[in-house]
Amino acid sequence: MRDNSRALAATITGAVIGGMAGYFFFTDRGRQLRRQLEPALDDIVRELNSFRATVEKTVGAAQDGWKLLNEAMGPVPSDTRYPTSNQTSPF
Repeated sequence: MRDNSRALAATITGAVIGGMAGYFFFTDRGRQLRRQLEPALDDIVRELNSFRATVEKTVGAAQDGWKLLNEAMGPVPSDTRYPTSNQTSPF
């Protein structure tokens, strides 16, 4: 049953997408609506690209900040259980 429901959902989704594409590309009203939507979609794409660039700059600044912090803190000892060379493991 599970495969049948997935097939039915995929068929319905494909039919809806196909119907919308047919409406937008093959009817006069659909072409008008598409022409009205295209500038708005271009604006959305431009804003998303700007947002992505801002996020990339923020990530770069955060990485630089972590790098500077790590350099300022100095190297981290790899094994802190036995800090001096005089101590040995009891095992």
